[in-house]
Order: sequence, then structure tokens, then C-alpha cells
Amino acid sequence: MSRRGGRTVSPLRAARLARNATQEEIVAELDTVSLSGSSGVTASMLSGWELGKHVTSVRYRKMLCDLYGQTPDVLFAHQDEELATADGVVLLVGHRDLRAAMLRVVEDAEEILMVTGSRSRDPAYLDAMETVLAHRPALAHYRVLFGAPHRQILKDHLLRLLAIRDPDDRTHGYKTLHIGLVEDQIAHPERFLCVSEKAAVVPIPSLTSAEAFDSGVLLGASPAARLVDHARQCYAAAVKVETAAAVRALPVRRPGGQE
Repeated sequence: MSRRGGRTVSPLRAARLARNATQEEIVAELDTVSLSGSSGVTASMLSGWELGKHVTSVRYRKMLCDLYGQTPDVLFAHQDEELATADGVVLLVGHRDLRAAMLRVVEDAEEILMVTGSRSRDPAYLDAMETVLAHRPALAHYRVLFGAPHRQILKDHLLRLLAIRDPDDRTHGYKTLHIGLVEDQIAHPERFLCVSEKAAVVPIPSLTSAEAFDSGVLLGASPAARLVDHARQCYAAAVKVETAAAVRALPVRRPGGQE
């Protein structure tokens, strides 16, 4: 990080300033080199990347590296070094600890709650999400499915979310319910996240058996913020499933509840 006029300047911002270019001009250049004519980058996105408020995806890192003629290790050091010194990681071993941590993330969420995956079947966990959404109307919630729900209980949960919230409502100035379905699981394998603005739980392969879903890591606010960005990008690439009719049309992979 360098300094300019008494302010700390990230390598990404320094590269832009070295070209004597505004953020809008860089966005225009990225649009020009995009095959579709639009890169999807906005000036506000570029500002967030330069300030280290948001992490730049692999796709946009490549575009910016090509544009500036510098390596990712240089341009994005300010984003990545924060992760190296992020909040401590807590290993969760055993279904009880994993479940308790996920419930805690849900219950403590005040600004944003993001959940990914199509396998949820714990009634207490799903009920906790519904309760939080009902009692905190300004809380923004994202649910990203990877393929159809595995069980009817998750499909019913989605219908209850739509009964609690209208995705088209903008009472708080922004959308508070987002439901998306990622269809191509070859290009985008299923991932499991439970993330708020305060913490994140990421399940990992079981440390006790090949069959169990009972292990994970609990991450603090800094890495959780990066996973919020990750989940937003997943939602952006998903097909929106935000009406009761669209949810009812979803098949259930395991209608009998079998494993």
C-alpha cells in the first residue's frame, strides 16, 4: 500500500491513478475489451475493490491484470492480506457443534443472511430462518439452491419464506428476499454456506465418517464478508425462483426422504 496526500492508496487504485484515469474511464475500457460489449463492472464496484471493501472475482482480476499489465499478487495484495490475518477459525466437529454454530449465525444476523445449498432438512434450522425474517423485516436474505430441493421440507420452507416476504417489496429501499436456482452443477458445483455480516459456517468433509454431515469451520466477520460477496455472485448467476408458482413447479429429488 502506498500513500497519496496523506491517504493510503491500494495497488489497484495506484494502477488506475498512474494512467490518470477515472473509475468511469476504466469501466469503459473494460466494456470495450468484453466480448459482449459490457463487462458488468460499475464505477461503484471498482471503488469497492480499490478500497478493499469487496473481493474481486477471478474473472475480473484477469481483466484488470490484462488492462494494467500487472500480476494478481501485486494488484490485489490489499484484498488478500486481510484474509491472512482474519479472525480466528474455529473447527466444528460433531453434528451438535455444527448445528449450534449454524443456528447462532442465523439468530445473530441483523443486516444480511445468506444460505446456499439444496439439502437443508433440519426443522429447527429452517424455523429459525423463518423466525428471524419475520421479526427483522430489514434483514436481507438470500437462498441459493444448487439444483432442485432434495426434500419436501426445504420446498415447503421456500413457500413459507415467500409468505413472509415479497421479493418485489422495496419498503426498506432494497430487496429483502432473494431466491435463486443454479442449474448447471457441473460448471458450478454445489456449495454449502451459512453467512451473516458477523460470521460464517462452512461445512467441510466429515472428520468422523464418510457418510456424516457433522464437521465445519466457523469464520469471523472478515472472511464472512468475502463469502457474502461469493453468495451474491452465485445468486447473480442463478435463475430466479421468487414466486410461489415457481417454487411449486420445482421437483423434489428425494420425495420419499430416502438418502
